[in-house]
Amino acid sequence: MKARGRGLLAGVLAAALLAGCAQSVDPIERLGRKAAQRVRPHGPAGAAQPPYRRWGLTAPLAPAPRAVRLPAARSAGPGLPPVLSRVPTRDQVVFLTYDDGAEQDPRFVDMVRELRLPVSMFLTDSVVGPGYGHFARLQSVGATIQNHTLDHAALRGLPYLGQRAEICGQQDKLRARFGLRPRLFRPPYGTYDTTTLRAAGDCGVSAVVLWRVTATDDGTLTYDGGVRRLRPGDIVSIPSDETAGLTLRQRTVRVLREAEKAGLTVGRLEDYL
Repeated sequence: MKARGRGLLAGVLAAALLAGCAQSVDPIERLGRKAAQRVRPHGPAGAAQPPYRRWGLTAPLAPAPRAVRLPAARSAGPGLPPVLSRVPTRDQVVFLTYDDGAEQDPRFVDMVRELRLPVSMFLTDSVVGPGYGHFARLQSVGATIQNHTLDHAALRGLPYLGQRAEICGQQDKLRARFGLRPRLFRPPYGTYDTTTLRAAGDCGVSAVVLWRVTATDDGTLTYDGGVRRLRPGDIVSIPSDETAGLTLRQRTVRVLREAEKAGLTVGRLEDYL
């Protein structure tokens, strides 16, 4: 009986110990469980938003069609690069271009990366200043870097050597910083003459890019000639101005919404020129 009682008592004590161990959790393990509960989404309300919603769009951007390089656009004269304000294509795409480089918002880099936006940045050295690192980050997420002169001078009417210095000087700077010599050039203010085209061609430029559509400071789209809406092949200029009413991100979203309404998506300009 005594042995039997001792066995029963031992069994009760063992059960109590097991129960205590089951309820006792290492403090670090318990902290880890609580942290996991805090970050775990609870149903649809806690789920992460898809990128297009995070940036204010109602649907994801449609993928751009596979671009087919067009025949060389008509040049302005023998040996001169062509000048384009829109791309003659039937693909349902528009092209986003940005001038100068004054606004250097890190969140714009996030937007380009998350939406996979194929954007073209036309940079002016005196405007970018010490901010080339920002554009290196943009290049790393898919943006392309193009030429907008050293000092943003109005080129039309200047002598050849002055225009060449503005264009070739920026070609050299961009190649040194980004490893590639730009193929595209945008003259400041959209003004140029035959001397501009000759200097651009001599600096290795294959096309001079203007624009048909501008996203203004308040996000309104203005159109140069033709239909007052976005059309396939339109080149859109989104000026970089850190004093503007809307940020670069907000103006970009306005353009994307208009493109969405028109059944268009964003193409990579460099794939067509």
